[in-house]
Amino acid sequence: MLQRFPRNLRGRDFAVGDIHGHFSRVAVALQEAAFDPARDRLFSVGDLIDRGPECERVLEWLAYPWFFPVRGNHEHMLLNAQVDLHFSNGGAWFYGLADAARDNIATRLARLPLLIEVEVPEGRIGIVHADVPSADWTALRIAVEREAGGSEELLEHCLWSSQRIMSGDASRVRGISAVVVGHTPLQRPAMLGNVIHIDTGGWLPKGRGGYFTLLDLHSLRTIPALAAAFHLPLPHT
Repeated sequence: MLQRFPRNLRGRDFAVGDIHGHFSRVAVALQEAAFDPARDRLFSVGDLIDRGPECERVLEWLAYPWFFPVRGNHEHMLLNAQVDLHFSNGGAWFYGLADAARDNIATRLARLPLLIEVEVPEGRIGIVHADVPSADWTALRIAVEREAGGSEELLEHCLWSSQRIMSGDASRVRGISAVVVGHTPLQRPAMLGNVIHIDTGGWLPKGRGGYFTLLDLHSLRTIPALAAAFHLPLPHT
């Protein structure tokens, strides 16, 4: 449930917000960033499926050797057979597939980690879908490893919580340089403490103003660009 990646010495590392079955839109964003699949890597905050028209392409994207997502709450609903909840949150596409196709998708999604760590020039970046349930990344990592995925309470917070962004909690998460999350769509990416929220609604219907944000994990610059790059806050003394 935890996947670690060494520093990319050949190219760049990007993170992208919730995809929700809009892989073609992500491909356009990557093209605009001059993404090089031979050198660059793309990390995802999860919610690859549901709501969009290209959900069945999830297996195609999971086969790309440069694409690395964590599990989102939508993958979790599918895997835990929360049929009514999943169906009402954009999951109807899945239940119209043949049994073999459903099995293939579920088998592959079950391999997605809850947490990802990426080594970068400034330290390590953590990736989780919604939020960190404690003020310490190391404690979270130990809990996930010890409990083979974590308790229900831990999973609920990692996959569903919008508490940090809704309350404006700017406290740091210790034990990690920065944490990248999605889940809660925003008009523009935001940083609270060392937690960076990058779901800018690229999956929303056209006309709703959403777009995909790519975050360069090495420079903490966004594409589309903000006025300035994010800067990690100084550690508490």
